[in-house]
Amino acid sequence: MIDHRIKEQLALEFNCSPADFDHNENVITKSCLHENRRKFSDDPFFLQMATFGDNAVISADEVLHPWLDGWVKGKNGFWLFEQHNFYELDLELRKYGFKMSLTHHMFLPGKDTSDFRTDLKVKWLEQKDIHPFYGREEFSNALCDRFKPERPDVLAVIALDGEKIMGMAGCSADTPLMWQIGIDVLPEYRGRGIGKTLVTLLKNEVIKRGAIPYYGTSLSNIFSWKIALGSGFAPAWIETESRPCNDNEFAK
Repeated sequence: MIDHRIKEQLALEFNCSPADFDHNENVITKSCLHENRRKFSDDPFFLQMATFGDNAVISADEVLHPWLDGWVKGKNGFWLFEQHNFYELDLELRKYGFKMSLTHHMFLPGKDTSDFRTDLKVKWLEQKDIHPFYGREEFSNALCDRFKPERPDVLAVIALDGEKIMGMAGCSADTPLMWQIGIDVLPEYRGRGIGKTLVTLLKNEVIKRGAIPYYGTSLSNIFSWKIALGSGFAPAWIETESRPCNDNEFAK
């Protein structure tokens, strides 16, 4: 059920139907800028790509479609996210002044952790309580860099050592339904399970409030993967997008 609701959201952003993510063949669509998208960009992505483990759905500027038709032919969609295929895609994008960005490995709630308890001293922060923490580098993953009305930070939980903050998990309402969780633990408190505890507590609270908590990390961030898996999340989908090259990054 949760998977289908996520696919409905991504279908808005990838200009396709939710069923397109379940096809065997890869799907290529025209890029769009739906008003109900997760607002990570003010412009349509030149290219973005997602997979739930079978095919790939690619939303791209129409100038890329002829090349993409040949590139995906005969390939399983999930393999398109591997480095050798990424390299080919990146070379093509650079002809137009773009390059591939990170892969975002996305997680949804897996095992039930609703009965989770902790002895940590924690404090909950509602949206109105979060503003004093903006601009603090130690919480750059838990919170946005500033208040963003298009995807506001709506809830956070902190762990305390006396009056000192050991870590913070926060979530932004990327849509009214999808709340994305981020986590920061101060270096001197890492390795104690604080990250897993805070993310688990926040995930459970988001579910209680009727939203879907989700968690994203990069391929190589092993510590973040361990927190996600240890907090009751499970891998759900992968997405990636292009971004403009700097002037000195254009292919010669």
